[in-house]
Formats: sequence, structure tokens, C-alpha cells
Amino acid sequence: MNFDFEIIVIGGGHAGIEAALAGARMGCRTAMITMSKDAIGRMSCNPAIGGLAKGQLVREIDALGGEMGYATDLAGIQFRMLNKSKGPAVQSRRAQCDRALYSEVMINAVSENLEIIEGEVTDLIIDSNICNGVVLSDGRGVTSRTVVITAGTFLNGLIYRGLERIPAGRIGEAPAVGLSQRLQSLGIQTGRLKTGTPPRLDGDTIDFSSCELQPGDDPPPYFSSRTDLSRPVEQKPCDLTYTNGRTHEIIKGNLHLSPMYSGAIKGIGPRYCPSIEDKVVRFAEKSRHQLFLEPEGRNTSEFYLNGFSSSLPANVQLAALHTIDGLEGVLMTRPGYAIEYDFFPPHQILVTMESKLVSNLYFAGQVNGTSGYEEAAAQGIMAGINAALKVRGEEPFRLLRSEAYIGVLIDDLVTKSTSEPYRMFTSRAEYRLSLRDDNAEERLLEKGVRLGLARPEVQRNFLRCRVLRTDLRGVLKDTRLKVLASGNGGSHYRTVSAYEALKNPGLKFGDYPVYGELEVRFGAALVNSVINEIRYEGYILRQDRRVERSRRLEDFALPRHLDFAKLKGLKKEAVQKLSQFQPETLGQASRISGVSPGDITVLMVHLHR
Repeated sequence: MNFDFEIIVIGGGHAGIEAALAGARMGCRTAMITMSKDAIGRMSCNPAIGGLAKGQLVREIDALGGEMGYATDLAGIQFRMLNKSKGPAVQSRRAQCDRALYSEVMINAVSENLEIIEGEVTDLIIDSNICNGVVLSDGRGVTSRTVVITAGTFLNGLIYRGLERIPAGRIGEAPAVGLSQRLQSLGIQTGRLKTGTPPRLDGDTIDFSSCELQPGDDPPPYFSSRTDLSRPVEQKPCDLTYTNGRTHEIIKGNLHLSPMYSGAIKGIGPRYCPSIEDKVVRFAEKSRHQLFLEPEGRNTSEFYLNGFSSSLPANVQLAALHTIDGLEGVLMTRPGYAIEYDFFPPHQILVTMESKLVSNLYFAGQVNGTSGYEEAAAQGIMAGINAALKVRGEEPFRLLRSEAYIGVLIDDLVTKSTSEPYRMFTSRAEYRLSLRDDNAEERLLEKGVRLGLARPEVQRNFLRCRVLRTDLRGVLKDTRLKVLASGNGGSHYRTVSAYEALKNPGLKFGDYPVYGELEVRFGAALVNSVINEIRYEGYILRQDRRVERSRRLEDFALPRHLDFAKLKGLKKEAVQKLSQFQPETLGQASRISGVSPGDITVLMVHLHR
């Protein structure tokens, strides 16, 4: 069969962009089908990338050869490293972006690499449970060896604001109707989730003198290794304000008008990014909630009010806003709203992002129940990579929990599934000390090179940095420091190598003049990364031993469609959960809720037989 394309990606959001670019850059004839080319890369919610654990995902996408980090650096208007006062395992980058510029950068990236088709996909071409392409709303069939669905919130999307009901995938954009029903007919389970967005405000009507200034970091902590670190950027500040008792009274007095509380919305909302209505009800003991005023770009006076997601009527939202410091006279350029949409519980996909029920069909992004641009992009690049490898007849690409936050994300989805929007946190990663923001390239760049995604100049810079890391370690071993030590005779000073001294987490190495000298010679980022490696060397070695033990379970592959009910010794709950999730390895099986160590032993005995 002659196919029009080798990879078709449905959707032009963050997952779709990474999936399509990965496929095209790996040499596959790739098409992106989107309702509007102008909407590619649109930031539906807040104009920001990164955050706690999410920043690690972006760094990993970049190390593999993805686009999100580089686009963020080009469109960024404020850059910050979060949790600087805490340990390196929980530090993450975050950038405020120019919303319009980010989309423009992404449109240019995909336009240079692949074909863009404007249209709506309403059906799939399926033959013997193998996906061979798509059908558009105008009746056109477009064939492809693989298809990646990254439809975001568009599948049967319905916007709520007070008593209003608006069929839409985003405000002002039509929903995708028909595709969910087709997937259901193939035996794929669907569910409904809900998310929301806050009002946009006219910055010219905000009194910033009543708010707390939140400046960016200097120098800016860029995301991408492709970015010139000396690139100048004029950073715009964000501002912080708070709700108060009067705000809460207005919201509580109008809860009957909220579709979340009237029962109109059936979908489950994000636990960790609740609406302002949810905050006021669930955290009634709190006298205030913080709100961030975030600029939407350089050439607009519009602001995003982070922390005030709402589906209350527009007049109620405005009345509540007018009780907040700095917003007493504010005008809304667009009220907030909630959106309900279809998703597909992710226990139905493999770690390659391919459907367990329909071959050559991949799912990525919010359709798998996740929340956030970064989680979507991480799934997108993995789906695009694996679709391309399948086209080429090569072994699939997987990342373990011990290798990347992307591995944690996908493993959580396929072994735990989700009934609410999934968000990444550092606490989800048991090996987070090794999965730091500063070592993403050390962990993943060589994999990106092997896949053909990482650029040659990035690899050359990485190899130069590796030499510098070795040189720096040598300098630290040769450098002597006078440090305060304690013993039976009380406190006293002793001289040791900087390398040994750094193994004491309490040492403030930045207080020594040699630190500044090393920063000038090697660069602050590289110096701090090596310091982290030395300081936590013992912990990382112990962690590596745990990784090796768990890796053995990952090497035990379970047969596809294994009938667990026929295996003697498994508990009934284990049979039910294993049959539902159909794990690919013993490692996956061990992480499914309801499967005990005893059940794993039974499976291991069966495999040995």
C-alpha cells in the first residue's frame, strides 16, 4: 500500500508539535492536521513554561532534541530558578513567555520541517485493528503508516461560564466532534475531565504599587543548550497580590452559579491547580490565597491572573476582583471559564505511547489525562520518536523511572492510570536526586544523538563540557581549603581538598574566593552541577544500587495478552488489576496498586517455567 505519509499527527498543541517535529527530524514524511495553522503552539492557559518538576521535563525534552526549551528561550520575558534555597533535587526553571511570540516561533519550526493540513479529523481508517490513516470532515481520506492523536481539550469540548454552555475546544475555537465516538466503537474507554483558566486583565487599570514585585534572575537561567547564554533579554517583572475575606464572601455567596457546584460539570478537575471557588470551599480556614499578575507579552498590556481560575459568571468574577489589592479598578479583557473534554484513561497505552488495542495508533498529551504544557510535550516527543522507529522497523525507545522524569510520567500513566488531571511533581520521582535540572544532558543527550534528533553543535558543546567537568574535578582535588571541624577536643580548623570538603552538605563553598575564580574559569552552571554531584555522591551511589535492583524486574518481559486468571497463586485483586493494565514487564506489574510482592513472585515463577 502506498501511503500519503508515514506519520500523521492530529493536533497542533504542545504534544502535537513535539511529536510531529520528532517524526520529521527522524526522516519520516510527516503531516500535522490542525483546525487552524494560526493556532499552532497557542498557550491556552498561562503564558509560562516550566515550574517545579515541569522544568526538568523541558530540560529533558531539549536534551533529546525537542523544541519546547529553545522556543521558550526565544519567547521568554522573565526567567527564574525556583527553590534556590532548597536542595538541587527540587530546583527547577520557570519562564514567563510572550504568548504571541511563542506561537510564532513554533509555527516557524513546524513549517520548516513538515506538511501542515488545515482540517478536522472525524474518523480513522482502520483495517484489522491497524490504523492506516484518517478521514477529514470534508470526506477526504489521508493515509499514513502511523497516526498520533494529540487533540488536547478539543474532543467534545464544552466551555462553562456561569449558566453559559459553549461547545468549544478553546474559547473562540470549535470542538472536535466524532473522533471520540469512533474510538469508543473500537473498544477504547473514554472519560471526562475538567480544567479552567482565569480572567485576563487590562494592565493599564492595575495599581501595581499595591502589589509585591517579583523580578527575574540575572543572568537568566535559559532552558536550552541551543541558546546563546550571552543572549541579552530585557526581563519583565511579575507581581504578587492576595485575595481576602471580602473576596471569599462574594465567591461563597455565588457558588450556586458555578457549574462546578451546581452539578453541571461531571468531569473531575485538577487537584493541584483548583479553581478559586474550590480554594475558598476546600481551604476555608485560609484567610487569603496568593495571586500572580503575569504579563502576556512585550507588546500587550494584558495580564494573566495566575491562581484565580474561575467559571463563575463574568459579573461575579469582576466584583470579586475589585476587592483585591491593586485590582480595585481593574477591567477584564476576558473572563475566566472552565472546559470539560473527553480523555482516554492511559492504562490503555504502552510505554511507547501506542494503543494496546489498535496498532500504529498513538496517544499523547491531555487526551491521556495529563495537565500542563510540559507533560503534554514530553509525551509528544516520545510518541513521535516511537512512531518513527516503528516506521523504520527499529526497536522502540523507552525511558525508565531512574533515567528521566519523562520515564516517571509515562510509567505512572500506564501503571496507575488516572481519573483526574495528572500533574508532575518532584515527589513522584523516587530517584529525583539523580534526575536534577542541571544534569539532563548528562542523562539523555547521547540518546538524542543516537535517535538523530540532537543537533551536532549541541553534541560538540556537550563533549567540551564533559572535558571541563573532568578538569574541574581535578582542580577541586588540588585546591586546599581551611574548614571548621569538630571533634572530642572541640572545634578547630583543618586543611583539606575542596573535593573532600564539598562532601559536607553544610559547607558554604560560595563564601570561599576560589568559588568566584572557578565560576569565571568554568561557568557558574557547570561549577554548581559538579558541586552537586560531589556533595551528594554517597547518596547517589546508594540510589544507583537500588536502581540496579529494580532494573532486574524491568528485564522480565511479560507476554502480550497473558491470561492472568489461569495463573495459580495470584490474589483475585491482582488478577483483576493485571488483566486491566496488561503490564509489559515485571517492573510495571510491581508498581500497579493491588499487586503485592507475593504476586510478583508468582509471575516470576511462571516466567521461569
